[in-house]
Amino acid sequence: MSMFETVPVGDVPENATILDVREDDEWVLGRAAGALHIPLGELPERLEELDPDTDYYVICRTGGRSMRAVGFMVDRGYSAINIAGGSGAWLESERPMEADGGAEPTVK
Repeated sequence: MSMFETVPVGDVPENATILDVREDDEWVLGRAAGALHIPLGELPERLEELDPDTDYYVICRTGGRSMRAVGFMVDRGYSAINIAGGSGAWLESERPMEADGGAEPTVK
């Protein structure tokens, strides 16, 4: 079993590389501004798209999927940190968010 770090939204650096592992329908509604998107189910086949030398802060809706993604990544030599509370906590903390089509970002 992997040992990895989990941090609250407030501890995520402003210039952090954020990886969102939610599904496409969740992503379009609202996400951390500038985040990368690879749904959890696609992560094994798309892992090579990520730089093993980058620190990834991984986010989902509430923290469960991101925790699984971080464990998977860390086991393969990537630097990954779980964001506690997920996108819901991100939205509540009023950190920068964006949505497709210029809509008001939301998390569902």
